Amino acid sequence: MLVVVLGGMFRCFNPFAPKLDRTSSTDLVLTEQRTPEEVLQNFVYAYTFKDSLVYADLLDSSFVFVYFDPNLGGSGRFVSWGRDVDLKTTGRLFRSFETITLLWNSTVYEIKQENQVELSKTLQLNLYGAAGDYSLSGDAIFNFKKNAYDDKWRITRWKDESQM
Repeated sequence: MLVVVLGGMFRCFNPFAPKLDRTSSTDLVLTEQRTPEEVLQNFVYAYTFKDSLVYADLLDSSFVFVYFDPNLGGSGRFVSWGRDVDLKTTGRLFRSFETITLLWNSTVYEIKQENQVELSKTLQLNLYGAAGDYSLSGDAIFNFKKNAYDDKWRITRWKDESQM
C-alpha cells in the first residue's frame, strides 16, 4: 500500500528536474523559451550549471557560430562552424573550468519580425579553473527563430564581435 501511495505522489514529480519559470523573475531557473530573452536566461543557466543538454536545446538545427580570427590570412577572416562543432566545443569549455559565470549586460539593438529576432548584447564571461582564470567581455549578435512545432525560440546564429 505504501508503494502505491508513494508511487502516486511522485508520479508527476521529478526531484532532479529544474523548475520552469512562469514569472518574470531573472533567477537561475529554466524557462520555456517563449521569448528570445528567455533563451538568453537559459543560456546563463546552461553556462552556470555547465548543463550541455540545456545548452543543446538553445540551438536551432541550422545554428551557425561566427567569429573573426585575426591570425588567418594577411588581415584575418571570419570563421564559422555549425551546431555539432559548437556542442563539442562548449562541452570542452564546461569540462575545462570549475566555475563559469555569464552576465548579459546592455542590449545594443533589437530587430523584431514575426518569428525572427536579431539581438545585439554586451556580455561578461568569467572562467575559473585549473586551466586558469579568465575574464572576458565582448559583444554578440544573436539571431533567433521561433519553432513552429513547439513554439520555442532558438538561436540560429551567434556572431561573436568581441575584440581579441
